[in-house]
Amino acid sequence: MPSIQKIAVAGATGRVGRHVVDVLTSRGYDVVPISRSHGVDVISGEGLEGALTGVHSIIDAATGPSPDEDAATTFFTTSASNLQRAGEKAGVQRVVTVSIIGTDRFSGGYGAAKIAHEKVTLAGPIPAHVLRASQFHEFVGQLVDWGTRDGVGYVPRMRTQLVAARSVAEQLAELATGPGFEDNAISEIAGPRVENLVDAATLLAARRGYPDRVETVPVPDELYGDLNDSAALLPGPSATLAGPTFEEWLDSTA
Repeated sequence: MPSIQKIAVAGATGRVGRHVVDVLTSRGYDVVPISRSHGVDVISGEGLEGALTGVHSIIDAATGPSPDEDAATTFFTTSASNLQRAGEKAGVQRVVTVSIIGTDRFSGGYGAAKIAHEKVTLAGPIPAHVLRASQFHEFVGQLVDWGTRDGVGYVPRMRTQLVAARSVAEQLAELATGPGFEDNAISEIAGPRVENLVDAATLLAARRGYPDRVETVPVPDELYGDLNDSAALLPGPSATLAGPTFEEWLDSTA
């Protein structure tokens, strides 16, 4: 009988990574979780080579603690370099990395950090594929919590095609294990329909009972311009579209 394929998941305890671990485990793969809580550090490299021994594919869903451009860039480029270096030594066959739809249209901030991440990943010795995802359903609650003051949730204007983190995890698992993987390629995944972030936040607030209301807050024009009002954060025509919608997701998690 053929041996069970071993897949490493960097960022295994994160928003996407924990779903990736669950999806792969349910499909019978031998999953190697990579995180500091599992004794493996993608930044220092501690435990990395040992963890990647016998691994066929790496799914890179690791994220750093800071959204600051410089800090995030340092985290992503360091982790991607270490995964490529240690993975090559271990004989890893492919790397699949999650990124963000529209990240190449931003001149600074977190988007620029993700572009640096993509470049290091795709330039490495191991064949690599980048999956750009639209904003997660979970992102709405995070923004509401960050922006709530005195009972009012201040949310930036944004048109996006919100997608479930679980759906992204399923696509990452497919790319890591199936025939859809393409070397040096970038693909996209998004939710089934365009959503207005303020509308989604208002629906969430009504379900949770707080904040009392949601209002739009402008974003800095010098950094983002009008991208949040345009189609810049929306997927291209070849993107994979996956449900549920934001409202369906809320219903399922209530």
